[in-house]
Amino acid sequence: MKIPQDWIFEKLKETLSEKFGQTDYIPLVEPCSNPSFGDYQTNIAFLMAGQLKENPRKLAEEFARIIGENSVTFYPEVGGNGFINFRVKPKAYLNAFLAIRSDPRLGIEQTKEPQTIVIDFSSPNIAKELHVGHLRSTILGDVLRRLNLFLGHRVIADNHLGDWGTQFGMVLLGYKKYGNRLALAEKPLEYLEGLYVRIQKEAKESERIKEEAKRELQKLQSGDSENLKLWDVFVHASLKELDKIYQKLNVKFDYSLGESVYNPMLPGVVEELLQKGIARYSEGAVCVFFNKDFPALADKPMIIQKTDGAYLYATTDIATLLFRLSNWQAQRIIYVTDSRQKLHFQQLFALARLLGIDIQLEHVSFGSILGEDKKPLKTREGTSIKLRELLEEAVNRAYQIIDEKRKDLSEDRKKEIANAVGIGALKYADLSQNRILDYIFSWEKLLSLEGNTAPYLLNAHVRICSILRKAASSGYGSSLGFTSLKFETDTLHPQEIELMKAVLSFKYSLFLAAKENSPHHLCNYLYNLAKVFHKFYEQCPVLGASTESSKQLRLAFCDFTQRTLSLGLELLGIEPLKEM
Repeated sequence: MKIPQDWIFEKLKETLSEKFGQTDYIPLVEPCSNPSFGDYQTNIAFLMAGQLKENPRKLAEEFARIIGENSVTFYPEVGGNGFINFRVKPKAYLNAFLAIRSDPRLGIEQTKEPQTIVIDFSSPNIAKELHVGHLRSTILGDVLRRLNLFLGHRVIADNHLGDWGTQFGMVLLGYKKYGNRLALAEKPLEYLEGLYVRIQKEAKESERIKEEAKRELQKLQSGDSENLKLWDVFVHASLKELDKIYQKLNVKFDYSLGESVYNPMLPGVVEELLQKGIARYSEGAVCVFFNKDFPALADKPMIIQKTDGAYLYATTDIATLLFRLSNWQAQRIIYVTDSRQKLHFQQLFALARLLGIDIQLEHVSFGSILGEDKKPLKTREGTSIKLRELLEEAVNRAYQIIDEKRKDLSEDRKKEIANAVGIGALKYADLSQNRILDYIFSWEKLLSLEGNTAPYLLNAHVRICSILRKAASSGYGSSLGFTSLKFETDTLHPQEIELMKAVLSFKYSLFLAAKENSPHHLCNYLYNLAKVFHKFYEQCPVLGASTESSKQLRLAFCDFTQRTLSLGLELLGIEPLKEM
């Protein structure tokens, strides 16, 4: 279904083709950064001016003249520097709104060219608790999964678990020296991580302990039955605890394939790279040296097998990539990890090109969560904050606020709302940031009912639900909901127009968030929509509207805004509460 942005885009493409003979350009139509300039704008005149050897403003004026002829939906204006701004006529907004208001997908069609997209996210190490650093990868990856599923792609969410690394040698040694089955059963992750830390400390002080841990790992990797049995116990106990966190976050995976799955493939991977001349021996190790096609990596070889024959994280990632291609027919793979792994993924993607793999490979990186001191967020003792504890505190803080403000609610209902608000606020505080930047964590800000926060959006959603409930009790709405209301109007209040503009921009923000793998675009949109709705509600009485036609139109606006906020929050993994 078409929205005003689509009309402008199609008219620009038609003009480019028919009047300028250009079919390669894809015009970008964006909302105006300054509303006083208009509703939408394009820089197409700048892009073409160089090729056509024309003055950008002169070219923009020619565009505007052609596009503006016989247009009944919008009129173009040329900015001083050659931008073309577009003002959409109020009636056109209304017609677009009427065309999509009954669509359950809010006018957003699924892609006609679906891809198989693998999203690799969260990916913690087994036998360790999740800490605050895992939050960003986990919730960012989940939102990308939700967005791409909604847009019609086949999405495979894979939790690439670290279940075969060097930490297991230390955990195995620790358990054999200090094993306690009861402690393992009660708090598996906390206990296993404690063993790891203890042996790691001992290994720093004793070369003998270091060698013992190394031997335990070698025994595991060579198939020792005792170590394999212990490893299996540790993995299953860890997964059970990890699943509790994922359930709290409402994060789902299609697969949780650990590094151990790919371990049998590693010798073959190294052999293939050697045979193809992509890798070679260097000082006893097997390395990939990148040619002139990858100048940034010229002095940064990728080691895939150490001198002692051990394989590396990079080797496993190559095997994983090949597995995803052959078993899942992946057309696009998104890796969601922090920015410190930038070089690793540059090397992996370059190696993929050397192997002739030409699918989309993307490293979706992100910055760190900082404390008020602008240093990585830690406890007062300087240790990493457990994600489990962070979630518990978020829910507890939300409960204190709700318990104070909503004495009328039952205890169970208070807890349900506190869980949704606390977890939602924690997620939104992260997702609303530009992912590539660090951000400062603040309990006060993330739970505030003011500003760009989850509670502010949830409050707007709750308010609209209340309006619609009152309307329904007065006989408005039906089994089809408020989309069945009928009305006619010739006059629109300025805030009605602003609200229509806002809801009709949902499609653009969704596409932008998915295209750039950046949920903050969607968050910013939802925040703006909530602000616009509050202004509309202040200036445009709904149930107390002066005419029946106006009442029904405004109810339709409320209904569509509620559905937009609800869908947007769900795509962010936040429960759209109907009371708070």
